Amino acid sequence: MDYLRLLRPKQWIKNLFVFAALIFARDLFQLPLLGLTAAAFLLFCLSSSGVYIINDILDVDHDRNHPVKRHRPIAAGRIPVNTAAGLSLALLAVGVIGSFLVARPLGMVIFTYVLLMICYSLYLKKQVILDVFTIAAGFVLRVVAGAAATGVYFSPWLLLCTIFLSLFIALGKRRHELYLLDDSAAEHRSALSAYSFAFIDQMVGIATSATIISYSLYTFLAPTNRNLIYTIPFVLYGLFRYLFIIYRQQSGGAPEEALLHDRPLLVAVLLWIIACAVILYLGAVPWQPVLAQYTLPLQLV
Repeated sequence: MDYLRLLRPKQWIKNLFVFAALIFARDLFQLPLLGLTAAAFLLFCLSSSGVYIINDILDVDHDRNHPVKRHRPIAAGRIPVNTAAGLSLALLAVGVIGSFLVARPLGMVIFTYVLLMICYSLYLKKQVILDVFTIAAGFVLRVVAGAAATGVYFSPWLLLCTIFLSLFIALGKRRHELYLLDDSAAEHRSALSAYSFAFIDQMVGIATSATIISYSLYTFLAPTNRNLIYTIPFVLYGLFRYLFIIYRQQSGGAPEEALLHDRPLLVAVLLWIIACAVILYLGAVPWQPVLAQYTLPLQLV
């Protein structure tokens, strides 16, 4: 059980970003492409778990002073460091080599991800602002991996939305750490000494606005189906609900936990997925005839 926890399987939910390119290109039911994307997802899970283990090894002393992270298998002393290091190398070898065997562009993306995350564990996480940019880059590389594995087109507007959404999530994590650790925050992570609640809150506001604008522009200009504009309310609610989790529930340190345990947020995400699936793959918007009675047609060039 400890070895499974060491892999952080709950965080594999982040790797679902790999499927974004295939879904929004309306190629989800192209079995060869779906197989390539599933392989990319699996290899990203192995590679990301290998990186998580390296991070746990490097942070073992700091994690032992953290109220939550001290229960991780390495920090708690339940798994020896040498054993964990061997497992990490095996996972990274399979993930990187396997990705090159699937598709060379995919291999380059996963190799870049592994290299970037190792640099993060060694240095970048100690650098203010660069630390959240690196976390966001990890999400973006997941999306790029899906496109690299299949060669499908991925809208730059959707990529831009992914960048801002990733920054939004990363800043939420930093704010939660600042709240949870209080005066000892700098002892756990040196970059936290450069942050303040006011500074993070301002960046969160910018990231939130940019996410909404970039997603809205993507739906207005979508090359597949412009009826995606009807999914904007779900995105708005999801972002605002996550803000509620950050500011009122003082959470947000683990976005995968928030998604799985906050029912309103989970429902909003599921409804967004269903709406996107109906619009993209069935070409129908059940509520559009009703809206058409009260709104003017949207003309776009």
